[in-house]
Amino acid sequence: MQVNSRVWLTGVMMVGAVAMSGCATKGFVRQNVAVVDQKVTEDRGRLDELDQTTRDALQRAEAAGKLAEGKFLYQMVLSDDSVKFPVDGAKLSSEAQTRLMDFVQKLKADNKNVYLEIQGHTDSTGPKDLNMRLGEQRAEAVRLFMNQQGVPLNRMATISYGDGSPVAPNDNRAGRAQNRRVVVIVMA
Repeated sequence: MQVNSRVWLTGVMMVGAVAMSGCATKGFVRQNVAVVDQKVTEDRGRLDELDQTTRDALQRAEAAGKLAEGKFLYQMVLSDDSVKFPVDGAKLSSEAQTRLMDFVQKLKADNKNVYLEIQGHTDSTGPKDLNMRLGEQRAEAVRLFMNQQGVPLNRMATISYGDGSPVAPNDNRAGRAQNRRVVVIVMA
């Protein structure tokens, strides 16, 4: 009988050891789950902060867009269909000069303190650096002509977009002609 009680006692001890190790495992899991839950809660808080920052940035961008829209008055486009910029040139044609004189007269008649952004554009023929220079030359030709007609230089700025902002495909003659243009933006 002593053998049976030893076996029984050994079995009870083994069951107790397994039960105790199971409890330790549950405690270990609970501890690790608590750490993970805390990290998830912290990360959720950071995401909420980022989400609010994103909403704030979007509101600022929308406000800036509305402000910019409020300053835009109108624009005039000088392109090949009305002005005939030469393929590799910036010289103003007589048609361009006539349109610009009419435009200057409108500006004077409106009698507003306006600011002009003169944008030069090209088609995609030629290297990028040449197109940037050509766009600048076209915009500058318009700026200087308008200054000769009485528009103050400090109210005009030029920028070249080269071939970077086409309004038509550059794969045909008509599209390239539309892309050779100067846009005058009038802002209050």
